[in-house]
Amino acid sequence: MTDELEPIDDSTKVRRKIDNTLARFSAAHDELEAEEARRKQRFERFARPAQLLEQTMTRLQRVVTRNGEVEEPESDEAAPQTRLQEKKARRIERSLKIGRISAVVLAVLIFLGIGTAWGAKTWFNSKFTQVAALDENSADIQDAPAQNGDENFLIAGSDTRAGATAEENVGNAAEVQGARSDTVMLAHIPADRQRAVVISFPRDLEISRPACNRFDSAKNDYTSEIVPAETKVKLNTAYALGGPRCLTKWMQQLTGMRINHFVGIDFGGFKDMVDAVQGVTVHVDKPMKDTVLGMVIAQTGDVTISGDQALSFVRARHVVGDLTSDYGRIKRQQEFIKALMQKVMSRGVMTSPAQLSGFVTAFAKATFGDNIGVDQMLTLAQSMKGLDPSKVNFMTVPTTGESNSRGNEVLLDSKAKAVFQALIENTVLPGTTQTPANSPSSQAGSSGKKTTQSDQ
Repeated sequence: MTDELEPIDDSTKVRRKIDNTLARFSAAHDELEAEEARRKQRFERFARPAQLLEQTMTRLQRVVTRNGEVEEPESDEAAPQTRLQEKKARRIERSLKIGRISAVVLAVLIFLGIGTAWGAKTWFNSKFTQVAALDENSADIQDAPAQNGDENFLIAGSDTRAGATAEENVGNAAEVQGARSDTVMLAHIPADRQRAVVISFPRDLEISRPACNRFDSAKNDYTSEIVPAETKVKLNTAYALGGPRCLTKWMQQLTGMRINHFVGIDFGGFKDMVDAVQGVTVHVDKPMKDTVLGMVIAQTGDVTISGDQALSFVRARHVVGDLTSDYGRIKRQQEFIKALMQKVMSRGVMTSPAQLSGFVTAFAKATFGDNIGVDQMLTLAQSMKGLDPSKVNFMTVPTTGESNSRGNEVLLDSKAKAVFQALIENTVLPGTTQTPANSPSSQAGSSGKKTTQSDQ
């Protein structure tokens, strides 16, 4: 540095000029750092979606003029005095402009990303076929306050052949008209989400069918015709004649439970669900051959089966070696559902956007019903996160185990009633020792009221 009191000669003038240039460079450097800090703060603000659109427009207005040219930033500082400083200033201005343009691009991408996610969810929901099925205010529901927060899914595997191809080996709509509920399950998840119970019902269970509006399976809608009530008929006639509403009505009369979700699954879509997770592994002790469907699984041990094999695995009713065709099929269905659930959880389908998309797409294509969709499924999945798979109980509704003279399975009324009462009250299931964490019997000094999520 030079001394202002020393004699001014040519060398002193040169040194002072260099000092002034360095000072200007230092000031420009400080200004660049300050602007970089401000730019980082602006990027951080883009993370707030609520201000995204407003910030995007603001930056566009700052960067782009009416004729599309980039505006020069205003400055109160004096114009550069040297070519070197002028060049440095232009670099700073270009950096600021690039930063602003990058900020706008980022904002637009975030906005489009949010819009795409919203559109995807809307698309998924549009794929679920809605069919009226529920009556959550029915007089048949018992102790309704105790069931607050519970999720009860009535699941029907429809045997409709509409849209089936020859490769599916299930026949076609001309050969097998209408639709029956070959599979009926009730999945119960209590408000505390500490367990899940899945109860299977034989398709040939003898029931007293209530009066219902006739269901047109081709149109997925109801007619004005009333199908009269009838006793000593098979369970699958409830769906065949009265559709989801009739099946729900009968289930609520039998169990006293509030059914708040109905899920119907058809043949073709079921296969896609299995293929979406690249097959499901089941255990087979000996080759499985059905006298109608042919060889289903030739291997033994733990075998990963495709969608086509899985469909035959859960449908087969004439398996060589089965002593009771319907109960053998129920057992395989329960084993398969458990295996599918484990496969989905192990692959992280619920936490991977790509896998979730594939599985939900297949699920949407496979299903129809009432009060089902992306929001309901994700909310339920989130609430059940961490549920121990051992807390998922599969069982069959109590029956005599033998067909009567009409070829129907006979319900054991008192034992069945005890099961449904335990589910309503969230108490230990008959024949088990596992007591729910929030059941009245597990809480010292409990008032007897069932604990729900809202109570916790």
